Amino acid sequence: MTPQTGPPAPRTGPTWIPRWDPEDEAFWNSRGRTIARRNLWASIASEHLGFSVWSLWSVLVLFMTPDNGFTTTPEQKFLLLSAVTLTGALLRVPYTLAVPALGGRNWTVLSTALLTVPTLAALVLVQHPDTPFWLMTALAATAGLGGANFSSSMANINAYFPDKEKGWALGLNAGGGNIGVATVQLAGLGVIAAFGTGAAHLLPLAYLPLVLAALWWCHRSMDNLAQVRSDVRAQLSAVGDRHFWTMSVLYIGTFGSFIGTGFAFGLLLQSQFGLTPLHAAAIAVLGPVIGSLLRPVGGRIADTLGGARVTLWVFLAMALCATVLATSLHTAQLPLFTAAFAAMFTLTGLGNGSTYKMIPSLYDARAQDAVAAGQDREQALARTRSISSSVLGLIGAVGALGGAGVNIGLRTSYAAFGTTAHAFAAFAAFYLACAALTWAVYQRRPSTAPRRPRAAAR
Repeated sequence: MTPQTGPPAPRTGPTWIPRWDPEDEAFWNSRGRTIARRNLWASIASEHLGFSVWSLWSVLVLFMTPDNGFTTTPEQKFLLLSAVTLTGALLRVPYTLAVPALGGRNWTVLSTALLTVPTLAALVLVQHPDTPFWLMTALAATAGLGGANFSSSMANINAYFPDKEKGWALGLNAGGGNIGVATVQLAGLGVIAAFGTGAAHLLPLAYLPLVLAALWWCHRSMDNLAQVRSDVRAQLSAVGDRHFWTMSVLYIGTFGSFIGTGFAFGLLLQSQFGLTPLHAAAIAVLGPVIGSLLRPVGGRIADTLGGARVTLWVFLAMALCATVLATSLHTAQLPLFTAAFAAMFTLTGLGNGSTYKMIPSLYDARAQDAVAAGQDREQALARTRSISSSVLGLIGAVGALGGAGVNIGLRTSYAAFGTTAHAFAAFAAFYLACAALTWAVYQRRPSTAPRRPRAAAR
């Protein structure tokens, strides 16, 4: 098939690009890059707000103090954050499949509009501290709609870029979204500093016009790719592949750690070290900033050095950081705890970028195998591009479950021992297991190993 070469479709209605081949260098250099980047920037805006809305409660729990009429315990707050994280993870599955069903632009517009639901819920809940905890948790969990945006956004943007630029493009898209965790925490810090902890409602109120602005931007600037409208059954069939589950475990370790600790950092500072909401928010905002900004850097390094190599060293360093965090909690060393957390966020950012580089590379290698076996090149690439886009989203869903696991682990440790040190010791063991898995599947090179699975690591 020949890529579309005519003038751009008007921005006033749904636009379907019937043929798209970013691997065609002439098309990519003349027109494809411009279209892809236009969609990328709008996608980043939507995903950024999605992450901000998803992370609202990581800040709002700091406002939930006895002085403001709240009686929630630290264990209940960890549980609330777990519910928000879990909802975001589970919703990523239907969000991923919505892209081929409805079109990337159409779904991005709809999913951005849905962000008004959790934002309004938060606006009401923080002004009613007498709300039963079960009801507050259930309504707060709607913030997971924001977390689900990640998978559909990544599935959509993946199809726009050639393999040689996927690491950087996906890193930008994800990093721009991830930094929404830091943005909402910075906004929460500003509210606390300017108006005190009694003005929590101002935070969700400020996000409503931003959501509407992003909605207009996506409606105006994005396109739908007809080639991504593929068979859902074929996309789900990839779930049976062992590499899907291997990469899901690795992403649990990187992204699950980022989002789980990003949600809990401020609460940990408040509950473990007795910091005030203002001081906790001032420190907590730094972690997600670091992790988010370094995600595209991780993708770029993986483009050069190989995703598996970067991921392996990231997990080894994360195991060391988790051990230091457990030690700092045992010895009540706040500076050491903060420094180790900064290092942890640095590593999760790099690891998020490197793991997401590995996924499309693996499926691109399989497409090349299919072409070498005699399959039509355009058909093989189109099918593989669609499946790998969905797999990116589905792996994002499984990985986000790690965030819920982190918060559940922290809550369990705190409830049983009065400290979260034991949870971090368990996390260290898990990171070592992820390092071993990365080495065994993508780095170890036995003489009898097939060639193509190694290509997935590059």
